[in-house]
Amino acid sequence: MSGSSSRQKIMNDPVYGFVSIPSGTLFQLIEHPYFQRLRRIKQVSLTHLVYPGALHTRFHHAIGALHLMKQAIEVLRSKGISITDEEALGVSAAILLHDIGHGPFSHTLENTLIQAPHEALSLLFMEQLNKTFEGQLELAMDIFQDRYERRFFHQLVSGQLDMDRMDYLNRDSYFTGVYEGVIGYDRIIQMLSVVDDQLVVEEKGIYSIEKFLMARRLMYWQVYLHKTVLAAEQMLIMTLRRARELTLSGKMSRELPSELNFFLHEHVTLDDFMSHSRELLDRFARLDDYDIMSALKLWAYEPDHTLSYLASGLLDRKLLRVELRAQPFDVGYIQDIRDQLVHNYGFDAATVHQLIVTGRETNTAYSVAKDEINILYKDGRVLPMSAATDYGLDAQITTKHYLCYPKTGL
Repeated sequence: MSGSSSRQKIMNDPVYGFVSIPSGTLFQLIEHPYFQRLRRIKQVSLTHLVYPGALHTRFHHAIGALHLMKQAIEVLRSKGISITDEEALGVSAAILLHDIGHGPFSHTLENTLIQAPHEALSLLFMEQLNKTFEGQLELAMDIFQDRYERRFFHQLVSGQLDMDRMDYLNRDSYFTGVYEGVIGYDRIIQMLSVVDDQLVVEEKGIYSIEKFLMARRLMYWQVYLHKTVLAAEQMLIMTLRRARELTLSGKMSRELPSELNFFLHEHVTLDDFMSHSRELLDRFARLDDYDIMSALKLWAYEPDHTLSYLASGLLDRKLLRVELRAQPFDVGYIQDIRDQLVHNYGFDAATVHQLIVTGRETNTAYSVAKDEINILYKDGRVLPMSAATDYGLDAQITTKHYLCYPKTGL
């Protein structure tokens, strides 16, 4: 990052080119260790095992979302929407910090290492930063929590057409090479407006919105919920669960990174974070992808067969087999796989269940259950997207049930 003047810093982003960051509060937030930690957390977890270029980080994403927010503010102001400098700073800080609560490998370990959603942790980090910055983040927190009366600010941060989604679809498409995810973000932003403090899209932008919704649907099934990515993420969850079990029983033979060791020993919940906020947040902020990768290299040589099998499989990309179905898997079918693993391939009958996992993934292209995208017509009417388009919006929830287990010739 370099400074072109005393008023702004310039960063070269591979997706948007040169982006500027005003000196002052936003730049100081980026410089803070809590935020710099995001450089060490991958945006899309283990997706690089399928798409080798997907090694970008939460830091990249946060900077990109901030850049798009700056563009949105400029567009709205150009259309006569009053946005004060305080509001601009508040919404910019909210989007910059919206993912600061993510742990190692982003969503994958969210309910494994700790029992706390990243959104709640993001707010706790904001509260700590607000103390450091002497109350400058009060409005940012109100916007983040949807407590500010001008709701379009929250919709720009967290909604069906927010700057978060706008950036991650663009960025993840770029780094994976899955071009079906490319969206016309610049045109969509140019079409934004505000009516009665609600975010709307001008009528002529409706086809860009349709393309955006289709791109999001394709990216979910082709990237985020790709079956091999799913297998890798489930293996990582299994690995941490087995490591915790061995750690708590005193059977772990190798010394682990200190913060990872702490969170394996302690069952940390959101209530714990709220009651011991600064201490636990500081510990959590010292935990990142590198701790997990270092541990995997150690665990690959653990005497425990289950742990070493999982850890070495992740390191060497020897992943579990995945089956996907529209309906849940039959219990008898799963039992047959378990029996084969024990009797034909020598897995331990007492722990083989830890190598088999079932679950389901859901996705919908568009939700009518939450705030809809609103379309502004030239005659002043505002209609929800579901009533404004002749394009068949897929508002149905698609569910896929999965079964993961060791391949071993089965």
